[in-house]
Amino acid sequence: MLTRDDILKQIQGVLAELFEIDPARVTPDANLNSDLAIDSIDAVDLIDRISRVIGKKVSGEDFRSVRTVGDLIAVIERLASK
Repeated sequence: MLTRDDILKQIQGVLAELFEIDPARVTPDANLNSDLAIDSIDAVDLIDRISRVIGKKVSGEDFRSVRTVGDLIAVIERLASK
């Protein structure tokens, strides 16, 4: 089972690779839109990549309530535990 720190490291890696975001900026409190400049089009790429990394489908419905990196961690934890 992945820990919150493991998930955070994976998210940091994905955001650095896809959007050239400094991993140090990717904290649980970081807002995806206002702090990291992830827009709705970027979110589609992010959902696709996260789905491949965790091996589970992340739907738009799963992602609808995600505002922060911490929210994304919670969604991944929930999906990974299924």
